[in-house]
Amino acid sequence: MRIAVTGSIATDHLMTFPGRFADQLVADQLHTVSLSFLVDNLDVRRGGVAANIAFGMGQLGTRPILVGAAGFDFDEYRAWLERHGVDTDSVRISDTLHTARFVCTTDSDHNQIGSFYTGAMSEARLIELKTVADRVGGLDLVSIGADDPEAMLRHTEECRSRGIPFAADFSQQIARMDGEEIRILLEGATYLFSNEYEKGLIETKTGWTDEEILAKVGHRVTTLGARGVRIERAGEPVVEVACPDEERKADPTGVGDAFRAGFLSGLAWGVSLERAAQVGCMLATLVIETVGTQEYQLRRGHFMERFTKAYGDDAATEVREHLR
Repeated sequence: MRIAVTGSIATDHLMTFPGRFADQLVADQLHTVSLSFLVDNLDVRRGGVAANIAFGMGQLGTRPILVGAAGFDFDEYRAWLERHGVDTDSVRISDTLHTARFVCTTDSDHNQIGSFYTGAMSEARLIELKTVADRVGGLDLVSIGADDPEAMLRHTEECRSRGIPFAADFSQQIARMDGEEIRILLEGATYLFSNEYEKGLIETKTGWTDEEILAKVGHRVTTLGARGVRIERAGEPVVEVACPDEERKADPTGVGDAFRAGFLSGLAWGVSLERAAQVGCMLATLVIETVGTQEYQLRRGHFMERFTKAYGDDAATEVREHLR
């Protein structure tokens, strides 16, 4: 199964604030916030939602096709991704712009404040999925993640016109989208990904109920934080999967991307939705235990030991045959 992952490719600048953001906010002054935080450390990491998802899929051996735009400074990042099993030949390289930057501060309660510099990502709208499909011999699924908004619209429309199944995954871009844009991007999606908060925001902005959205997409996949994930299909029983126990909680950045990487890999393997969600939750647990979105190591024995403990022998037997 050939899966293309579209979306942002970025460098993350991750900082830690030892206090609580909530303690610094004055309720009657929120209309004129002017704050700076003295942070304890800075980690510069590789990131971007598409690159994070592709990295995780590469770790699981499913050889994803990364589709996005990066800057002239991408060479080292490209080598890293290729070394970890990612096809980067469909990444567009800008001649003039830097790769996008995500700057994020996390407080002691794991709340986050972040900002994003677009950079070369703005050129993603120039990418034709047909060119990608022709190069690899066809596409079975395109995951359309947070990216240049014009690129997201273009990729969605091209998938519809060419009959390519797609997954709608707005994540960080949902805050800037209006209801009409969201309606265009989700209608006809084979999968709709969101977290619990984004689920409510999608319904509020579109004016559609949960039932109406389920009638317009194949599967609605909602991550629930520490409670795992829920998968809904119109007229079908709900699938719910819990998260494995965490050994520690280091950094929540990239946890959602890791879940998607595991879930999409499960689809590529042809396992059930429940099993795919379990793989996603296990990979997400590895990420939350690590600082940085691509700094975790997937050791087969360790992964399967924890997967077996969380989901049982039968689930482990089914997954083990696919995991390289």
